[in-house]
Amino acid sequence: MAILGSIIKGIIDLQGVFSSEVNHIEAQQTVLKDLLNKAKNTQFGKHYNFEAILNADNIEKAFADAVPYFDYDQINDAWWHKLHEGETDVTWPGELSYFALSSGTTGKTSKRIPVTDDMVDAIRSSGIKQVLSLNNFDFPADFFEKEIMMLGSSTDLEENNEFLEGEISGISASNIPFWFKGYYKPGENIAKIDDWDDRVQRIAERAKDWDIGALSGIPSWIELMLQKVIDYHNLNNIHEIWPNLTVYTSGGVAFGPYEKSFHALMGKPVTVIDTYLASEGYMATQVRPETDAMQLNTEQGIYFEFVPFKPEYINPDGSLSQDAPVVTLSDVELNQDYVLIISTVSGAWRYLIGDTIEFTDVERAEIKITGRTKFFLNTVGSQLSVNKMDAAMKGLEAHFKTKITEYTICAKRGEDDEFYHFWYIGADNENLNEDEVAEALDNLLKEANKNYKVARSKALHGVKVKIINPEMFHEWNAENKKKGGQVKMERVMGEDKFETWENFIEKN
Repeated sequence: MAILGSIIKGIIDLQGVFSSEVNHIEAQQTVLKDLLNKAKNTQFGKHYNFEAILNADNIEKAFADAVPYFDYDQINDAWWHKLHEGETDVTWPGELSYFALSSGTTGKTSKRIPVTDDMVDAIRSSGIKQVLSLNNFDFPADFFEKEIMMLGSSTDLEENNEFLEGEISGISASNIPFWFKGYYKPGENIAKIDDWDDRVQRIAERAKDWDIGALSGIPSWIELMLQKVIDYHNLNNIHEIWPNLTVYTSGGVAFGPYEKSFHALMGKPVTVIDTYLASEGYMATQVRPETDAMQLNTEQGIYFEFVPFKPEYINPDGSLSQDAPVVTLSDVELNQDYVLIISTVSGAWRYLIGDTIEFTDVERAEIKITGRTKFFLNTVGSQLSVNKMDAAMKGLEAHFKTKITEYTICAKRGEDDEFYHFWYIGADNENLNEDEVAEALDNLLKEANKNYKVARSKALHGVKVKIINPEMFHEWNAENKKKGGQVKMERVMGEDKFETWENFIEKN
């Protein structure tokens, strides 16, 4: 048994013994007070009178009553633009070091989200929490001596107006602790390569030199990297070159749609651990092997609020109606989708991150991501969320014995002026009968969603499916944003975007 691995595992085991159970409600109350106290003398804190909020009998209610909801455009137009003009103490005290660039899944123009030193520390603390939680998974001691492949965006951050800019995965990787650098792959030199294809080529060339025990990154890009390594070395599966690969830490999107295609690249089972790292912060991480739900990071610089996800609270552009009701962690319920609202040590306040979640265990503050507010398809009352779409894709995989890694959908009128759901599905078997797939998909959604079933009996006339090569989704991202990093495929498109998408597919 490896001595160093035994020492590290021993430390983790001891931390598990001595760490007490967190009271997540009390932790959140403390985080909110700390946020308000630290920011009370900022421009934002003075404008919304944080001092008075701190003196209220019910701080959570006073905060919700005083401060409106903000999406990115709203807070950027009102406040964050001042940071680019050299102002300080705007929504968080002190000067700023970084901006996280996030094109996310919508649009080509990057959002520029402030990342403070306090947020870098908070992300690091959440990362330590994740490492300590490995005690619950009972990995062998020698696992803790293996190297970790972190496939994010480039760590070669760009300087812009005295700030450093890059995707959050690149910012985080550029701030890894010195003691971790010996474990970190692909290493600083390769990680700085901006072109994703060049970076993956270098990884493939060096793969045989590394003993990878864990992978971390967005599933679609991890799969492409693994396939490149397999092809370059003429392997049957990735374990032929990395026999000690034990863990995959997923993040950024739900892992479910990629589960079948991911495991097809493996030679033996690996443990998949879900995480929730966004440009705005490290929200949650899976801490127990008996569930794939993730525990909110309730102690690390983020205060969470939750708006019930109902059509009447969502504006057509995906933003929130200001009269939408909100609940705190003490009042959430199971079996309810919520729009996630965050306030953070980077100066985001009552910020609509754009994700929807549901609680699987309220006491443990464990959640699952269920979709995106902008990817909620409610044309003619169908009320389809991304988790329902993902579940339908898994059903199609099982029924047609295929692998489906990507898809996108648009609701629009067909040539007969009736409403249809138009689906493009990336499957490894492009010879599937599209009419049969459409019928099976329609039936799966009817069984899973009563609102969809009602819509199909009225205004929603039918389902149309196109089966395409999954590579087309990656090429679309490359043309419209870029490859790798935090880039994710949009699951639901508006009609204008969908027309551009269809033209792209026809051209290619």
